[in-house]
Amino acid sequence: MRSFPIQYHEPLFRPPSEANSLILQVTLGCSWNRCTFCEMYTSKSFRPRPFAEIDAEIKAVARRYRGIRKVFLADGNALVLSNRRLLPILASIRRELPDVERISSYAMPADVLRKSDDELRELVEAGLTLIYVGVESGNDEVLRRVQKGQTQAESIEALQRAGRVGLRRSVMILNGLGGTTLLEQHAIDSAHVLNETQPEFAATLVVSFPLGDQRFRASFGPDWRLPDQRQLFEEVALLLANCQLERTEFRSNHASNYLVLKGTLNRDRNRLLAQVRRAIEAPDQVPLRPEWARGL
Repeated sequence: MRSFPIQYHEPLFRPPSEANSLILQVTLGCSWNRCTFCEMYTSKSFRPRPFAEIDAEIKAVARRYRGIRKVFLADGNALVLSNRRLLPILASIRRELPDVERISSYAMPADVLRKSDDELRELVEAGLTLIYVGVESGNDEVLRRVQKGQTQAESIEALQRAGRVGLRRSVMILNGLGGTTLLEQHAIDSAHVLNETQPEFAATLVVSFPLGDQRFRASFGPDWRLPDQRQLFEEVALLLANCQLERTEFRSNHASNYLVLKGTLNRDRNRLLAQVRRAIEAPDQVPLRPEWARGL
């Protein structure tokens, strides 16, 4: 068996829709890495990887494989890199992997806001087509308690600017992040961010703590209560009911979700709401993901 020409620095994460993509680590870790709900990169210190290493990996993959159509730039928020670092990487991908149709990356709102519109356009022209933005919540109190390092206004501005220059945006909302105390505000304000930005894609993931929730609870406060399954569904229903979207593809197909939802908002909102309400009223009659199958 041939060895794969990239030696990954574990752990490695990618969005569900990047399952068939070439994962290219251009940074290691996350430049922020303070969110109390996230354990993804706590075992790594953030650092950019040298271009020579990245370029060598791209060329090695090109020698062995044909027909690669999607590339995902890892780790946590590769868009934090300056254009001086990103543009040569994008140029190498387009030169060595001519079949690539989509290049994507995680991005924090701050990563987008740090760049000028001209810099963002440069990235689009160089081949970056899609960013995954962890908005997590549209409620400022929730964002403050989980140390997200951004506000609702910053999320909206970043997503609007990215959309104006031609970047497709996939927005992630964390179901349950506000606990039972801030459930309603979390859902309604998250819908507001979606309405104001009209992203091409939106997804909900269920907040989970595979390594324990002590750090999260210490930051959030003593009123934290994890919503039960019914409350999680009620929150999703409230989110959907408050969405006013034109053509956003909505998904809840991450491994953390109990209920898988797929549709276009608002076109399919009534159908999706009916699915959620059935899960609330008769969970034993709805195909839910079993507890043992959930996770990161």
